[in-house]
This record gives sequence, structure tokens and C-alpha cells, in this order.
Amino acid sequence: MNYFRNDFKKALLNVHEDRDALPRRSIQKSILVTGGAGFLGSHLCELLLGAGHEVICLDNFSTGLRRNIAPLKRYDTFRVITHDIVDPIDLEVDEIYNLACPASPPHYQADPIQTTKTCVIGSLNLLDLAARRGARIFQASTSEIYGDPQVHPQVESYWGNVNSFGPRSCYDEGKRCAETLFFDYQKVHGVETKIVRIFNTYGPRMRPDDGRVVSNFIVQALKGENITIYGDGSQTRSFCFVDDLIDGFVRLMGSPASLTGPVNLGNPTEFTIGELADEVIRLTNSRSKIVRLPLPVDDPRQRRPDISLATKELGWRPKVNLAEGLAQTIRYFDGVLSRSTRENAELV
Repeated sequence: MNYFRNDFKKALLNVHEDRDALPRRSIQKSILVTGGAGFLGSHLCELLLGAGHEVICLDNFSTGLRRNIAPLKRYDTFRVITHDIVDPIDLEVDEIYNLACPASPPHYQADPIQTTKTCVIGSLNLLDLAARRGARIFQASTSEIYGDPQVHPQVESYWGNVNSFGPRSCYDEGKRCAETLFFDYQKVHGVETKIVRIFNTYGPRMRPDDGRVVSNFIVQALKGENITIYGDGSQTRSFCFVDDLIDGFVRLMGSPASLTGPVNLGNPTEFTIGELADEVIRLTNSRSKIVRLPLPVDDPRQRRPDISLATKELGWRPKVNLAEGLAQTIRYFDGVLSRSTRENAELV
């Protein structure tokens, strides 16, 4: 099912309206997407393929799902490589998007040492590849770099308020070190680098067991289970729909070399976690009750991006509002849970 409905993006990238016909196009670029079978990576692969590029999806499938990329195999310009970026690899590519790292707390905390290695050693390997091939390289960094921020909203010049040895540090500090490496490779080796800091993003192809707040609430509501809020629900987040975020990725990668970033990408509209829970219950027509649990260690109290730089330099602003994006995401999860129920019934 194709969730890219943004007409502006189609016009921008000259994507043919009839996606089922899949007309043969001349190859524009050879693009490597690491973490390409993940939530964000699979959407990025789909958009790049639709624009006529050759796409190499590289993933170790620790959190990425083969079902995310199964529909993309109809493109003869799509290739999948099972590989971990902690190990070096050599490919002939023009561009590299590095999205390879578990992004939800339960997944990156499950093996914190591997998470740090993915962020640091993996980035080194990809930067070496970019330097050898003269490829432009993009780093999917994170708003977690700002930690529990004392500046609100967060601007790219803010250095953050982070804990170097807490349960989230493997991810936060790993991404901070990766940014350092990207800037150093640019200065020392002349590699063209692009860095985005991603704020909370949601949409179809999130894992049901992702552990992030939107997927948690939707799955719990669809199952009629209690919706668990950590803390009193007053902490805030800004939720960006996946289509909008991927549009920002492509805009930054195609921008002049002088715009290296970091660039915040996220929705500047702020909601409390309690408000999100209420909206999910309303849209699912669920009878779920809200229960409160203790707030996790180092959980940020507030998170909202200042997107002035992205708006000025990329002409980018998110277009999908929360209710519309949640409705699409709910339909996706409803389908996933229905398929899982049918498959389990067939095994009985």
C-alpha cells in the first residue's frame, strides 16, 4: 500500500502518477540507504525509486522488517544487501543515506554496546566509503542530542543537556559522536556531508513493538488494553508524519554543498502526552482506560523543534496535521494486527 500522497513531493521529484505501471526510467543516481528496511528507510527507498534512482537497501534486519521492502522488489532498480555497517563495505554509489541504528528506547537499550558501535564505527565505515567514492553522505541524527533541554524550542545552536552514562546514553552520545565524525571528515577529507536532527516521527511501517509513544498508544487502543502514560502526561512532544520527514531528507540531500547542517526536521506543533492519548482513543473509538506509570530515567520533559533553518534554506514545513497522520497510522496498525490474528488462528 502506498502512503506517499503528497502531491507536492510527486511534482518536486517528477514521480509518475501511475505507480502501478512502473515505466522504465533512465537511472539518475546510485543511492545507498543503510537501515533501508526500517520504518523511515523503507519510505525513503520508495520515494527514491519512484524518482527513478537505483537504490541499494542495506540492513542487518535487527529491527528492520522484510515486509516493509517486499513491495519495492517490483522495481528492477532495487537491490537488498544484508549487512551490518559495523563491518566495512565497498560499493559504487553516488549518495549515501545513513539511517542504520535502532531508534526506539527498548531496541537501542537492548544492546547498548552494539548501539554505540553502530553509531560510531558504522559512521566511520560509511564516511570512509563516501571519501573513496566521492559520494555525498547524509546522517540521520536525532533530537535526543538535546537531551532534557533547558532551551525551548530547541535550535540547532543549542549544545544540549545530556547524561553521558544513563540508559539512553548509548544512543544520545553515539549520535553526538557521529555528528563530530561527519564534520571532521568534511574538514579533513572534503566529504560532502548532510546532517538532520529528527524529532518524533510516526506513520505506517512502525513496528507494533516499537516501544515509542505513538505506536504504543495505537496498539493498546486497538487491542482495548490500558493505555500507559509514563509520568503525569504533561511532558510534551512534537509529532511529525513520516511523509513530511522524508520530504525534508530529500530536500536537504539536494541542497547546496555549503548547507551541511545540522538541520532540525520535525513538527513545531506541540502536544502533551496526555493530549496524544486522548486523540488516539477518540480516533480508534476505543474503550481503553489511561493508567500512569513512573517516568523513565532521563525522559525529556519537553521537546519541540525550531525549524526556522529548514524553512529558510529548504522551503520545508510539515503539512500533515496530527489527526490526519494518526488516522493513516491507525489504519496501518489495524491491518497489521488483523493479519497477525488471522495467522495465529491458522496455526491453532
